[in-house]
Amino acid sequence: MVDRARDITLDRSTGRIEGVLGTNRVIRNTYALLSMTLLFSAAMAGVAMVTNAPPMHWLIVLVGYFGLLFLTSALRNSAWGILSVFALTGFMGYTLGPIISLYLTVFSNGGELVMMALGGTGATFVSLSAYAITTRKDFSFMRGFLFAGIIVAFLGGIGAILFSLPALSLAVSAAFVLLMSGLILYQTSAMIHGGETNYIMATVGLYVAIFNLFISLLQLLAAFAGER
Repeated sequence: MVDRARDITLDRSTGRIEGVLGTNRVIRNTYALLSMTLLFSAAMAGVAMVTNAPPMHWLIVLVGYFGLLFLTSALRNSAWGILSVFALTGFMGYTLGPIISLYLTVFSNGGELVMMALGGTGATFVSLSAYAITTRKDFSFMRGFLFAGIIVAFLGGIGAILFSLPALSLAVSAAFVLLMSGLILYQTSAMIHGGETNYIMATVGLYVAIFNLFISLLQLLAAFAGER
C-alpha cells in the first residue's frame, strides 16, 4: 500500500512537472513566433508604404483575412501552419501600410499619432501579459463575453463603413480597445492554464489583438488629437 501510494504521488508530481514544462514551452514558442510575425508584418507595411500601394477594399481585406485565418487553423498542427501564419500576418501588415500613409498625409502630426498608437499598443500588451503571467489568474470566464462583443463590434464597424457614420466608427474603435485588451488577458491565461496548447493559434490570437488594438488607438487619437 505504501509503495502504491508513493507511485501515485510520483505519477502526479511527474504529471504536474510535465504540465508546467508544456505550458512554458507553449508560452516561449508563442512569444518567439509572435515577435517574428510582428517584425515581418511591419516589414510588409513598410513595403506597401514605399511602393505607395493603394488601400484595399474592405471586402478584399475581410476575404483575405478570414481565408488565411481558416487556412492557418486547418494547418495548425503541421509545419505548413507556420508559413500560413506568416502569410496571414504579412497580408495584414501590407493592408496596414496604406492606412499609416493616409494618416501621415492627412494629419500634420501624423507621425506623432502613429508613434503614440504604437507606444500605447506596446505598453498595453506588455502590461496585460505581465499581469496575466504573474498573477496566473484564470480569465476563461471572459470567453463568451469577448466572442459576443467582438461579433457586435465587427458588425457595428461594417455598418459604420456602409452608412458613413463617424460617431459609430469611433464607438466601435473604443469598444475594440476594450475587447482586444480583454482578448490579450484571455489568450495569455489560456496558455498558462492549458486552454490553448497550440502555439500557432496562440500567436494568431495575440497578433489579431495587437493589430486591432493599434488600429483602434490610431483612429481614436486621430479623432481627438489629430491636426489637419
